[in-house]
Amino acid sequence: MALRLGVDTGGTFTDVCLYDNESSAITVVKVSTTPANPGQGVLDGLEASLRAVGGEPVESIEYFAHGTTVATNALLQGRGARAGLITTKGFRDLLELGRQRRPRLYDLKAQKPEPLAPRDLRREVDERVRFDGSVETPLDLDQVRAEIHRLRDAGVEAVAVCFLYSYLRPDHEQQVRELLEAELPDAFISISHEVLPEFREYERLSTVMVNAFIGPVMQGYLSRLRTRLGERGLQVIPHVTQSNGGIMSFEMAERLPVRTVLSGPSTGVVGAARLSSAAGYDDIITFDMGGTSSDVALVKDGRPTASNGMVLDGRPVQAAMLDINTVGAGGGSIAWTDEGGHLKVGPRSAGADPGPACYGLGNDEPTVTDANVVLGILNQEALLGGSMPIDASLSYAAVERLGRRLGLDPLETAQGIISVVTANMARAIRVISVQRGYDPSDYALVAFGGAGPLHGARLAEELGMRRVIIPQRPGALSALGMLMTDLRSDFTRTRITRLTADLDPALEADLTALTEDAIAWCERERIADSAREIRWAADLRYVGQNYELTLELPRAALDASWVARACEAFHLAHQARYGYDSRDSAIELVTVRVEAVGQVPRAEFPVVEPTGAPVGSARIGSRSLYLPELGDRADCPLYDRVLLQPGHVIEGPAVIEQYDTTSLILPGQRAVVDERLIIVTEQTEEHQR
Repeated sequence: MALRLGVDTGGTFTDVCLYDNESSAITVVKVSTTPANPGQGVLDGLEASLRAVGGEPVESIEYFAHGTTVATNALLQGRGARAGLITTKGFRDLLELGRQRRPRLYDLKAQKPEPLAPRDLRREVDERVRFDGSVETPLDLDQVRAEIHRLRDAGVEAVAVCFLYSYLRPDHEQQVRELLEAELPDAFISISHEVLPEFREYERLSTVMVNAFIGPVMQGYLSRLRTRLGERGLQVIPHVTQSNGGIMSFEMAERLPVRTVLSGPSTGVVGAARLSSAAGYDDIITFDMGGTSSDVALVKDGRPTASNGMVLDGRPVQAAMLDINTVGAGGGSIAWTDEGGHLKVGPRSAGADPGPACYGLGNDEPTVTDANVVLGILNQEALLGGSMPIDASLSYAAVERLGRRLGLDPLETAQGIISVVTANMARAIRVISVQRGYDPSDYALVAFGGAGPLHGARLAEELGMRRVIIPQRPGALSALGMLMTDLRSDFTRTRITRLTADLDPALEADLTALTEDAIAWCERERIADSAREIRWAADLRYVGQNYELTLELPRAALDASWVARACEAFHLAHQARYGYDSRDSAIELVTVRVEAVGQVPRAEFPVVEPTGAPVGSARIGSRSLYLPELGDRADCPLYDRVLLQPGHVIEGPAVIEQYDTTSLILPGQRAVVDERLIIVTEQTEEHQR
């Protein structure tokens, strides 16, 4: 066999997808995540997946990709390295000053996150480069050496270096790197012009500091995992997924771990986009609901919308990434009551250990999963195709205790939990759709993740979306997406100049230099010429604005025609985002971006020939469900996803079970199985009226 393997570490489960290049067969395995040592879950999943295909050797794997939350968790939990900072004199307190905005405007008790480097480890040195790149104050190397010694004596494991205008003139930072490598050879070094050569000093400082803080953690994790994979016989270069939806080698991820903060969710979006395009749907909203959170993103014309950064736990992180919004709403999210007695769900989660109450591992608080058990939507005896026994009585007991505080019976309480978590997820989708100028009703909802198909129908109904797409392997789509994503790297440089017919020659020089960097990266990654794609983009704004829109630009000669096309594209984008344009205003280009893509062989979804068996042959029984639309409990048909064939039609209400998830079809909905075994659910005409 020639196997391709994707491993996605989630909050509750580690999903493994094994794809056979010869037969196009897909094997999905879920094992429990091992929070204390995430690498062990990866190895457990690897071995379990190979056993599932007859005990194939590790040497048969010709491609390995991994999505991980190690970097994100280290940042959120404050478990990174002891990190120091060397910066321009007068700027060491910038980490705390930030943009001088309160986290919540009217909350007098609101707290900003603690700086990733305490004040005594933030060292200033004499140096100053002006806004035009000229040197006002040369770097004092003796002073730098003395500050490095202070950091060494303080026991730092990582050092970030961020000078004020280093994106224009990196010489000073390069000299500091050389001294750090000599004086602190074992420290992780994070240099701002290498991590983020862009303007806005606070965001750049925050990003390079995050990179330093999580660097030793990520470096240690990936190096250990790479060693253990090699000991088990893996012979190919392992890759890790990036926030931008691409992949990169473990080695690059160890140097730039900040690019992996959305490592897992990004490939789920890519996988959903590829799958939906194959099914004929290019405009979608992805909904990935796992054990601890839900991730949503918008895909327009088959391409996920992108972003240049996000705020994670109160800290700006600037890097090329997909525009993914995350909310603490997953199957393990805990339901509780606030001081006013109101029902809340999440963001606190039971996670993988102890997990929902029904797991019987010690948690007695009700979760979203427990609510679905009480309502009868989830199997009452076991999950994961019978391999994970559950105790439904524990779910009932946990929900009943919460209901007593609310004055509700268990069914009302369970339905209340579902309603609250649905509202939370709907708000997350409005952020990436309505607030960006897109109407959710114009898009199909692609529901995946272990709990996505369970909640997709209700979420679509809440948002007025008429169509829900459920992939063949929804519970492992993020892992499968790793087998459909390309190698990718982004190169940027700030160059503030007006877009006029008489362009600044430095802009063309920047694009040429970045394109050469992109080509050199393709060479290092051994990407064939035929598999390379290099794209140009830029951040644009009207003169006087403080925020930009990123637009893809034609890769062509920078003449008057190129400028006209760029300006027209910006006017249209501004109109779509903000509802107006200002064609009489001058346009300013702020940052140029070059994206290098190396296309890799992708997992394909072959067309399946129907056997002619009626849909009734896939029915495996019925279960008593409580649905508000029915007014009370009612017996609803239960189907086995494996037995469904192209052309089968299921009228709601119904439940479809499979190894990696459970799908709910509501009353008034009709589910149709297409030729690739994708389920497309739509409202019936009667329900629409």
